[in-house]
Amino acid sequence: MNRRKAVRLVFLLLALGFGAWSIAGQWGAVSEGFTRLSWPELAGSLIAVLGALAAGMMMWRSLLSEFGSPLSLTAAAKIFFLGQLGKYIPGSAVHVMLAQMEMGRDHGIPRSRSAAAFFLTYPIYLASGLLVGVVTLPVIGGDSVARYAWLLLLVPVLAVALHPAIVNPVIAFGLRKLRRPPLERPLTRRGILVAVGWALTGWAAYGVHLALIVHGLGATGADAVILSFGAFALAWCLGTLAIVFPAGAGVREVAMVAALAPVLDRGSAIAAALCSRLIVSVGDLVCAAIAGAAARGSVPQTGQPAEKH
Repeated sequence: MNRRKAVRLVFLLLALGFGAWSIAGQWGAVSEGFTRLSWPELAGSLIAVLGALAAGMMMWRSLLSEFGSPLSLTAAAKIFFLGQLGKYIPGSAVHVMLAQMEMGRDHGIPRSRSAAAFFLTYPIYLASGLLVGVVTLPVIGGDSVARYAWLLLLVPVLAVALHPAIVNPVIAFGLRKLRRPPLERPLTRRGILVAVGWALTGWAAYGVHLALIVHGLGATGADAVILSFGAFALAWCLGTLAIVFPAGAGVREVAMVAALAPVLDRGSAIAAALCSRLIVSVGDLVCAAIAGAAARGSVPQTGQPAEKH
């Protein structure tokens, strides 16, 4: 076994170990909530998560294609989903990026393109997620989400920041600082819109995932469904911002509980937040397993040579 294969095997074992530990560690807290959910609700929630994760992969794939590195679905799924397991290892974002860059080399993807696609997914998810929150939460959520009203200020800022006239110079500046070659193909307005479209598809699927959990815990009606879409988006966005501006552990769960307060009592809202996190973790492992199995024995694309370092 050569060095690269050994490093990848260690990464995979570590990621799977931390992922399994994360699921096992949450089981005691969520087992009571799961007993209140029917099997169709659990299965539907997991299927929705798999759809959301697939949309995330398609968004990342569209960005790479925009930069000049198109990938087959099988190759994109392998790189994206196996790389995503790195988020369960402490220092998650770094591990995900490095894993995607390393596996991307097998398919001729320059490191600069992998890095640009990785970093762009966050502001795109953040902007589209905040948009979902703005549309779904203010009227129905009421006082329960009033403390997060400041997030509305980020929507126009992110919309402007994602314009090609802004984002391309920022990417170029970052690559220069990292001493990486510039991108051969700049990001276009169409590329941004396609990526945002996939992100919104993902938010819709995540909303269905949480709506099924909320329904199983006793909340019915249109308000519960609408709040589920906004609650998940709000929780994810705050969790992402907490990485940049540390705000303590559990910020996603706190936000989700607050957003669901109009339709669920506190105990049920906490159960919904914890069940959601566990199902998403299971979805990550399932997607990685399916992608790994599908890619086994496939021949890497050789559209262009990988970088040599």
